[in-house]
Amino acid sequence: MSKIIWSVIDEAPALATYSLLPIVNAFTQAAGVEVVTSDISLAGRVLAAMGLAEDELSKLGEVVLQEDGNIIKLPNISASVGQLKDCIAELQGQGYNIPNYPENPANDAEKEIQAKYSTCLGSAVNPVLREGNSDRRAAKAVKNFAKKNPHKLRAFSENSKAYVAHMEGKGDFYGNEKSVVCEKDQKVTIALNGKELKTINAVASEVLDGTFMSVSALKAFYKKTIEDAKANGVLWSLHLKATMMKISDPIMFGYGFVAFFEDVFTKHAATFKELNVNPNQGMSDLEKKIKGHAKEAEIKADFLAALESDSPKLAMVDSDKGTTNFNASNDIIIDASMPVVVREGGKQWDRTGAACECVAVIPDSTYGMFHAEMVADCVKHGQYDVTTMGTMQNIGLMAQKAEEYGSHPTTFELAEAGTVTVTAEDGTVLMSFECEAGDIWRMSRAKDIPIRDWVKLTVERTRLEGIPAVFWLDENRAHDAQMIKKVKTYLSDYDTTGLDIQFMDITSATRFTNTRIRQGLDTIAVTGNVLRDHLTDMYPILELGTSAKMLSIVPLLAGGGLYETGAGGSAPKHVEQFLKEGHLRWDSLGEFLALAESLRFLGNKHSDANLVALTAGLDAANDAYLDNSKEPGRKAGEPDNKASHFFVAQYWAKAIAEGDNAQLAAKFAPVAKALIDNEAKIMQELLAVEGKPQDIGGYFHPDFAKATAAMRPSATLNAIIDSI
Repeated sequence: MSKIIWSVIDEAPALATYSLLPIVNAFTQAAGVEVVTSDISLAGRVLAAMGLAEDELSKLGEVVLQEDGNIIKLPNISASVGQLKDCIAELQGQGYNIPNYPENPANDAEKEIQAKYSTCLGSAVNPVLREGNSDRRAAKAVKNFAKKNPHKLRAFSENSKAYVAHMEGKGDFYGNEKSVVCEKDQKVTIALNGKELKTINAVASEVLDGTFMSVSALKAFYKKTIEDAKANGVLWSLHLKATMMKISDPIMFGYGFVAFFEDVFTKHAATFKELNVNPNQGMSDLEKKIKGHAKEAEIKADFLAALESDSPKLAMVDSDKGTTNFNASNDIIIDASMPVVVREGGKQWDRTGAACECVAVIPDSTYGMFHAEMVADCVKHGQYDVTTMGTMQNIGLMAQKAEEYGSHPTTFELAEAGTVTVTAEDGTVLMSFECEAGDIWRMSRAKDIPIRDWVKLTVERTRLEGIPAVFWLDENRAHDAQMIKKVKTYLSDYDTTGLDIQFMDITSATRFTNTRIRQGLDTIAVTGNVLRDHLTDMYPILELGTSAKMLSIVPLLAGGGLYETGAGGSAPKHVEQFLKEGHLRWDSLGEFLALAESLRFLGNKHSDANLVALTAGLDAANDAYLDNSKEPGRKAGEPDNKASHFFVAQYWAKAIAEGDNAQLAAKFAPVAKALIDNEAKIMQELLAVEGKPQDIGGYFHPDFAKATAAMRPSATLNAIIDSI
């Protein structure tokens, strides 16, 4: 029996799994495929780190290196310190004997605990599983559905004042970058003033980049953007990725927090020091630490006064709850927040709930330039037309941890001023940097085998699609200059006759892509790992309404496949709604599409007629799901995620029953009839729980029986599925 591994993860997609997976297994086992689970949720990883559970992530790290590895990977939490602490507290409340997370370890034992827990922070999952490059695009049926059923994009006002501010010159990562190609397999040491920070095992032909963010330049940048926002009369908002970029971006977040509330932090510096307030953790953590203190009321009043002063208005995460842009670093995930700025016509929300034009502040220009051009393009040309716009496909370099940024173990907040050196095994200094204390230094890496595969995948997709492909590489950036040389060399290995493959810097590539999109034309963006993240949220959210509907395939270097099911940026709100009123509006279309591709891979690999028929049936079901608008409603009382699973099961069974495979048709004909005949009863049972609070026994670590009962409330549907 063939095997597909289905990842158990977090929040809304995890809840949906309790309903969907029994249906999936009932269908796939009929064709000799078993779908098994692997718990790589934040809670599962915390328990594994403490030795109380199997390390499922490490096991999956072995599977992706196997020729027949086949994994469906749902969105997981890239945890911040705040989320980690909340998860630990929940597990402790469930009886697990695990220690608290020591923010400021006082001894070796606490340092060891912190180190174990730190493996769960940030993008801990993706670097392990992504042993291949990324092929992301909208399935044609999904794109056509979006054109016929356009979601709302709000118009940019005439003479809109919205813009993006990013650093320029020699202050940020882009301006300070240096890059070398490693000549051979060897140890390479990063040191500060001769003291080792990290030694890595570099490999021959690997691209090594070193760079740093000047903290003094960052402070000056924040100060200027705040002054400019006030002068321009726009809302001020900070956009980072402190979840994945777990070292650098929380630090940048903290400096932004202090810059905006400079007077408050200066006035209460002694109290904040006494209470170990860390600005990197945001306002929510600060409020916990001042709770009960003699100055609590005064401090809160001072923050409120700063918000109400004539300083620029601050963007809100939740206006109704008074949650600001500085509530917690994990609240502002740039690849989720910036598409909203564009979608809403260059606006965000102020304290009153009013939508206001904003300046989106993005310190790191290596991707800030993309967002700047996205907003500038709409200010100049107006909002996109969902009914006619073309599509962006993406080929992303990410195999073997290529270009991991911020979440990798080679990012450091420098303890002292001096020289950072990157030295080869023979003592040759490959790169050196003059830095100040507190500067953020980082190294990124890209191995040669993934780069070769990236080029190969680009040529294959360009030939198949017959549209232009653009390598988003800037000859004036150190890393990109090295990549351009390699890509041009490896392109010469292929016959590219008739293919339109170009190289452009970020701004030019964005303009080229957007011009074509406005003309209804499609383009392939060939990018590194960082831009892949940003593009494959921005464009799908504009085109489709959500990035969760993207087809995301990772052809693994070893020969297997990793099938990702989209993004989970809005998943926390979905869970909140479900717990309050029993309605889960998470759309599992990403899972449906990923499952179809996973089954297609197995059917093609093994020339299995049953698998081919099963896959064709699911393709038909996915089309019917879209054509009949069976996606979950947003409000309680409307059919939700559970109902969408029922309809996919019905359409899938019907398609198989009407298909050419006699064996499967005979098996699924009575299933299809039962699902069709009992539709009214099943929907009545599913809708009966709408509007009712749900208890699933935990947010990060739900109780299996309680969550299953909550997500499988139709006895009639369960009986039909369980009888297959």
